Amino acid sequence: MKHFFSNFKGDLFGGITAGIVALPLALAFGVSSGMGPSAGLYGAIFISFFAALFGGTNTQISGPTAPMTAVSMVVVASIIAMNDGNLEKALPAILLVFLLAGLLQIILGLAGLGKYIRYIPYPVVSGFMTAIGVIILVTQILPSIGYYPKEDEAFVDQFRPSAEEVILKNILNEESKEGILVLEDFQETIDRAGEVSEENILKEAQTLANKDASGVIGTIKVLPRALQHIDWLELALALATIAIIYGFKKITTAIPSALVALLVVSGVAYGFGLDYRPIQQIPSGFPVPHLEIFSEFKLDSITPYVFTALTLALLGAIDSLLTSVVADNMTKTQHKPNKELMGQGIGNSIAAIFGGIPGAGATIRTVVNINAGGKTRLSGMIAGILLLIVLLALGPVASKIPAAVLAGILVTVGIGVVDYKGLRAMPYLPRDIKFGPLKISSEVVIMLVVMVLSSIWNLVYAVGIGLVIASLMFMKKMGDLTAKRSDVKALSEEKGWADEINFPEDLKKEVFIKHLKGPLFFGFTSEFQQLAKQIPKTASTVVIRMDRMQYLDQSGLYTLEDVLIDLKNAGITVLFVHVLEQPKYMMERVKLIPSLIPEDQIFDDFAACTSYIKKNA
Repeated sequence: MKHFFSNFKGDLFGGITAGIVALPLALAFGVSSGMGPSAGLYGAIFISFFAALFGGTNTQISGPTAPMTAVSMVVVASIIAMNDGNLEKALPAILLVFLLAGLLQIILGLAGLGKYIRYIPYPVVSGFMTAIGVIILVTQILPSIGYYPKEDEAFVDQFRPSAEEVILKNILNEESKEGILVLEDFQETIDRAGEVSEENILKEAQTLANKDASGVIGTIKVLPRALQHIDWLELALALATIAIIYGFKKITTAIPSALVALLVVSGVAYGFGLDYRPIQQIPSGFPVPHLEIFSEFKLDSITPYVFTALTLALLGAIDSLLTSVVADNMTKTQHKPNKELMGQGIGNSIAAIFGGIPGAGATIRTVVNINAGGKTRLSGMIAGILLLIVLLALGPVASKIPAAVLAGILVTVGIGVVDYKGLRAMPYLPRDIKFGPLKISSEVVIMLVVMVLSSIWNLVYAVGIGLVIASLMFMKKMGDLTAKRSDVKALSEEKGWADEINFPEDLKKEVFIKHLKGPLFFGFTSEFQQLAKQIPKTASTVVIRMDRMQYLDQSGLYTLEDVLIDLKNAGITVLFVHVLEQPKYMMERVKLIPSLIPEDQIFDDFAACTSYIKKNA
């Protein structure tokens, strides 16, 4: 505890500064998620405090981030759509998914998987981050110009027929669950349908309209209509916010420009009594736990979102651990990845119980904290406490913030999230694959696939597809490289390694040698078989040198077994030289050693192998 307060003054300033930076972003991310500004603020409070308390990076400031919010947005929208467009009705299922994501992060930490997160390929991360930027930027166009699809009566009316069909379908589904035979008791269906009011139809039509206009594709579809209904005041507020954010940075970076924009534009709009659209009401008082998560738990409500929760957990892990690396570089310290995952998981779990959106380690807020003097985990806890004080003292005041201001802040966030470094590198990456006459870079393909699919389809599936493609590309490259470096020649033609120079001349035409210069894995099996076929039937002995074959997987093991059987059937003696520990273990497990290769045909060095060949020639 003594060390806990060893840097109190620096941690106090660092935490307060980071909390101030986090405030406008927390409100904006909450609105963007579809759960309202309070959800963003709750997430920032609890994640910042508990991730700092239990995490493995002393200077990290955590809270809602752009990537986590983008995925959360998808979860919220889909669950709300399944619950008649009612957020209150959908809230238990939404928070349960967020809670599950936090618990999965804790499990990842307990399982010691933190160190493996860094193995996710950069093109996948780059494509995903750029897509996040695109999603945030595009989806904020409509609120920036003051257009809300569900308030456009003419647009909503287009969905009335579909709304009636959905309502009728829901009635039939309910009757099916209740065991009512519709064809025998159709009057029941008629009576229930007759109870459907215009208000019910309108509400369902608004839900469908919102869904149709959501996401990148939906925004682009409805944009021509939106441009005909621009609210010029809302647009002016959004543009003023953007201008101040970028302009104030040129004056000074000591004060967060997003906060300045929030205060100035909101103050002007409220002070002059402008007829703007405010954000949703922020509840006053301490956040209340949503115990209905547990009391109303239904397994089928969360089952479809297990993979999404895992994606949130992994994304939060990547986001947090990358920020931890940045913090390490700045402070010359070493974070504990598994402990950090558990801390993030605890923070996200508690935030979910209190109605907050999930988050992760935030790079900008962490950098601000360190530069302001933060050195211990106390700084992150102070940032969370500051945001709680703001909530308790200024909740009603914050509710007066114009929605367009937060939209403007998010536009700048979207622009900032795009991975410009990765985009600039695209023309210079090696073109290592062919599509007909075209040569393109495999890394560019991966990045573009992830970026496009994430932007227009599904973030979760896009990352999965990107990882599969990246893995396949890597395996092919490794297989090609191993094949290129491995060879099989008669010793009379073989340049040989240094210890092969003095091999007897009279034996060189009968002895063939195979150098394996890389792992024998599933990506190299076909090439290995082709190399083995090059050995003529006139050969009496084949020496397989395994000095540089560090790894043997199951596919490689059985391919090697097939090759050895073929050589044995051809009357060719096979000798192994310098078998490393892992390959030898694999061969012993399936009895390849000693059934196909006796122990006396395995040598520690080439000199011993040469003596054996001379003796048995």
